[in-house]
Amino acid sequence: MRSVVFDLDGTLMDTSGDLLAAANTVFRAMGHGDLLERGRDDGAALKGGRFMLRRGLGYLGIENEVLVDANYRNILEAYDSAIDVHTVIYPGAMEAVGRLRDAGYAVGICTNKPEWLAEKLLRSKGVWDEFGAMLGADTLPVRKPDPEHLFETVRRLGGDLGRTCLVGDTDTDRNTARNAGVPSILVTFGPGGGDMLALEPEALLPHYDALLDVVEDLNL
Repeated sequence: MRSVVFDLDGTLMDTSGDLLAAANTVFRAMGHGDLLERGRDDGAALKGGRFMLRRGLGYLGIENEVLVDANYRNILEAYDSAIDVHTVIYPGAMEAVGRLRDAGYAVGICTNKPEWLAEKLLRSKGVWDEFGAMLGADTLPVRKPDPEHLFETVRRLGGDLGRTCLVGDTDTDRNTARNAGVPSILVTFGPGGGDMLALEPEALLPHYDALLDVVEDLNL
């Protein structure tokens, strides 16, 4: 079966607002106030809790991995307590997922968000049942850009590894697809920003209305 596997943060949903809020909750508890800002730091939010800690502390001139490690769990707990305050599904995303399924594609998620948080968010948004499989950062001993993370997602979908593409928004997704030997589609509207064309994906996606056509053009 042909398969389309999605990244989650920055691809299906803009989660940056809630991620930044969780980080700032931790920074306030550390006595630093809100160190990260919407707009300026949206891209940092999509690179994980440790990256946000490093970014915020870096604004203070602090480089301390012990401090980062000590507060990582605190970010996860803060995020868990307010996971769906600002998060939005991108316009047309779920309609596009439905069109893919109707066209005979298996559809899943491969994300570097911890599995329990990804499941909680998908259920909160009412879209958990729309996907045939979902693997998080801690589902396997490896995660993206290791291709096994993608391979196992496709296996659980009952898909064909040779007829798969990955939809994402970062160099991590591009490298995962390259390592797996499958085509990638990178969205151009995510908060990660940057020049997606420079990552040389097989296709770019400006809006979810075009997804089925873009996937079909890959001739999976």
